[in-house]
Amino acid sequence: HVQLVESGGGSVQAGGSLRLSCAASGYTGWRNCMAWFRQAPGKEREVVATIVTGAGSTYYADSVKGRFTISQDNAKDTVYLQMNSLKPGGTAMYYCAARACSRSGYNYWGQGTQVTVS
Repeated sequence: HVQLVESGGGSVQAGGSLRLSCAASGYTGWRNCMAWFRQAPGKEREVVATIVTGAGSTYYADSVKGRFTISQDNAKDTVYLQMNSLKPGGTAMYYCAARACSRSGYNYWGQGTQVTVS
């Protein structure tokens, strides 16, 4: 059973930075796909960034390219999202998600961590 626990959210002024962490446990397999999603009030959930934890290949939504960085620490089974130059539009609940890369949809989700940009 996979568990994902996010941390690092908070309140920050526009232009500031935050680093989110997603600690995974009960995770098996060498190549896995992990992602950060966000959902703002009244809006649909959207993917922010993804990473293949074995290969390290990444994807970013256009809205965060050049400002956000997704990374991994395999020794700690943790995935990070470094968020720089935050904008008020970045206010949302941020969720970590995981799946086997052979699957089409994410089937493991964390509880979310709130990010508020003012």
